[in-house]
Amino acid sequence: MPEIETAPPPPLVTQTGMPSRDPITTATRILFAVSFCHLLNDAIQALIPAIYPLLKESFNLSFTQIGLITLTFQMVGSVFQPVVGLYTDRHPKPYSLVFGMGVTLCGLILLALAPTYPIVTVAAGLVGLGSAVFHPESSRMARLASGGRHGFAQSLFQVGGNAGTALGPLLAAWVIVPRGQRYILCFSLLAFAAMFILAKVGNWYAGQLAVPAGRGTGARIDSAGVSRRTVILSVGVLLLLMFSKFFYLASMTNYYTFYLMHRFGIPVDAAQVRLFVFLVAGTAGTLIGGPVGDRIGRKQVIWISILGVAPFSLLLPYTSLGWATILSVVIAIIMASAFPAILVYATELLPGKVGLMAGLFFGLAFGLAGIGSAVLGRLADLTSIEFVFQVCSYLPLIGLLTGFLPEVGKPVRSGPGL
Repeated sequence: MPEIETAPPPPLVTQTGMPSRDPITTATRILFAVSFCHLLNDAIQALIPAIYPLLKESFNLSFTQIGLITLTFQMVGSVFQPVVGLYTDRHPKPYSLVFGMGVTLCGLILLALAPTYPIVTVAAGLVGLGSAVFHPESSRMARLASGGRHGFAQSLFQVGGNAGTALGPLLAAWVIVPRGQRYILCFSLLAFAAMFILAKVGNWYAGQLAVPAGRGTGARIDSAGVSRRTVILSVGVLLLLMFSKFFYLASMTNYYTFYLMHRFGIPVDAAQVRLFVFLVAGTAGTLIGGPVGDRIGRKQVIWISILGVAPFSLLLPYTSLGWATILSVVIAIIMASAFPAILVYATELLPGKVGLMAGLFFGLAFGLAGIGSAVLGRLADLTSIEFVFQVCSYLPLIGLLTGFLPEVGKPVRSGPGL
């Protein structure tokens, strides 16, 4: 079933297929529900890197082994997300999100009870598989409820994920680190809550699918008006920009606590609080980036969010603890808007394939983060954690390639529905 693009918001319907009396309120509720479930999903994901110091001590792991846990988790998500997105483009599954969260729940329970390092990696893989099911279809639902303001909707959706990623280390520091691995079981409540909400969202989505094809949807869009060669070049540039962003983020999300502990001698809980500050700043940046992209265009946001980080990333490895914290906040705010802008840009470049593009780019994000974690972990073992941050500080300069991207999509000054 091909994806249909909409300019105005489509007629929202109830479970029986009848139009909703208040489509604006319904769209807003669905968008916030999906964003909140993204928060719960990514908070569970974030528990894995947040408990690395605990796992490192419990199982006597090297940095390379820690990187391989992330590689397993991220690569499972990377491989399966585009497959799920392509399949659900053709065969929408309203309740697939409930199934995906159930898989995540199984991984969470296994992680809490894992007696050995190999079982830990299997548990991480299950959490990655659950995320692979969650992201493409939930991104499609956010777009469907966007009322045409795709950048805003994608940013709000991403804010949920960023907030969850930020909360994960903080919750781990409060609940798991002081008490031990088995207390991961406490977070199964988050998975159960998400499954309940996603069942309600699935009911709404099933109603949307019951609307006759083409009713109130406007014209179908099959082309962004650029040549095939330009599309291929643009996708190549986007891949390199994704490499820049997610390798840098891998250094921060997986090794920033180790860097602060090693260089400045602060305890693990203090380092995790600073990681939380970094991730919260990223949440704020994500919320800003989407609406700005709706107004000035995705390409301009990509310019700012990738290349604009470079001066601050180059300074970070050579500053004091206080300045490192400040610079990390600035970096997070600027860089956070990159992924929503890239994803919306990609869907405008290849309209009609929202599930595939969401799956591809979410999967690519997972894969690059996983590879980056493994590579940077090995580099840290061979050199030092400080050297890793010095090398990664140059990655945002890849943002210069944004100049090769064509302008696609039209800025939106205001949008209905949200």
